Amino acid sequence: MARFWFHWGLLLVAINIAQVVRTLDIDVNDDDSVKDAASKTAKGSLNWYDGDKPGGNPGAFPTKWWEGSALFLSLLLYWHYTGDSQYNDLISQGMEHQAGEGDYMPSNYSSYLGNDDQMFWGVAAITAAEIKFADVDDGYSWLSLAQGVFNTQIDRWDTSNCGGGLRWQIFPYQAGYAMKNSISNGGLFQLAARLARYTDNSTYSDWAEKIWDWSVSSPLVNNKTWNVADSTDIDNGCKTQGNNQWSYNYGAYMTGAAYMYNHTEDAKWKDALDGLLGVTMKTFFPKKFDNIMSETLCEPNEVCNDNEILFKGLVIHWLAFISLIVPSTYDQIFPKIQASAEAAAKSCSGSGNNTCGVRWHENKWDGWTGMEEQIIATNAIVSALVKNDKSGPVTSKTGGNSSSNPDAGDGDNDNDKTQLKPITSGDRAGAAILTILFAGVWLGMVGWLLLN
Repeated sequence: MARFWFHWGLLLVAINIAQVVRTLDIDVNDDDSVKDAASKTAKGSLNWYDGDKPGGNPGAFPTKWWEGSALFLSLLLYWHYTGDSQYNDLISQGMEHQAGEGDYMPSNYSSYLGNDDQMFWGVAAITAAEIKFADVDDGYSWLSLAQGVFNTQIDRWDTSNCGGGLRWQIFPYQAGYAMKNSISNGGLFQLAARLARYTDNSTYSDWAEKIWDWSVSSPLVNNKTWNVADSTDIDNGCKTQGNNQWSYNYGAYMTGAAYMYNHTEDAKWKDALDGLLGVTMKTFFPKKFDNIMSETLCEPNEVCNDNEILFKGLVIHWLAFISLIVPSTYDQIFPKIQASAEAAAKSCSGSGNNTCGVRWHENKWDGWTGMEEQIIATNAIVSALVKNDKSGPVTSKTGGNSSSNPDAGDGDNDNDKTQLKPITSGDRAGAAILTILFAGVWLGMVGWLLLN
């Protein structure tokens, strides 16, 4: 028996040694170390993607369509910061295949999409334009795809309820149709601001102002405390708020404010940026976690779903871009990016193959596995290379060459954008499933909040 336990102990030691060898202990001051780690996390994210394989659907994840945009965004950033172009054809193929009629409303999924789902693809497209990712010959340009998303979304601006704002969902049969939420409105604000800066077209800056003014007049954004709520409800006249604190709500509005300040130099936007950045740093880079980023509403109790895991990965990338376009924020932002990048890399020590976790502050793998974990680690790690980015996000006047189409998104020949498509039995079935899932997640979160 003693011999058995001796050999078992040796086996455990061997396993631990193997795990240590595969830990990504990066040196954030060594670019090659950072790039090597990012190459492993980026490759790992593609273990869940088969859109580039025979019979696959490029760009699509059937049960979570918007996550394709998060995957391609992380690979765009990987190329931009490391120069490794091995995934560029895959990115172009997927982003073009899901483009629909130039507006990211592909027919296979348009019946179930929310405004936030579509917006994330538009943000990925404008990012591609800003980092000079080459347009696809005979395809939609990246700038025009962002414009197509913008055009279709402003047509849904709802002045008949609560004086304005974008609903969370597009169609009445979708769960959450009666909600106006921060990520949909903040995302459209960010997209408008980025289009304004890239094109220098006042249409976009005027809409950015309009979306911002409505947001701060609603319960979503408090421009005194800089609290950003998650949602408000049409059924009670948008008088109350769902006040869950998610990083991407702050990030969406904060990034839009940064782009507007860079574009206009209006102190109004610097005040907004500073206010939102201050709360973001305090809330999502808590001192108890050594200033390492955390999705604090769900991570400590290990209740983050796939969507929520991705939030901080988006925000840490947005922070990197903010540090470039508003240089006065760099010293506040960059040390936290570095700390988070180091911790994210250390989380990628799972399963003997650099599988990444969710809770970076643990500085080790936490047992979680998924594409989302790989994506957020990639975003964090490559963002540590922002110190080498001398040009920052470009515009049409500073080297950007993606083709513009201000009328993009009208290719579906639907003259009345408010006219709903006929609801099919498939739509109803899909909506029923989504309603059950939405209700389950909502009740679970409410229960968790009541018990803590």
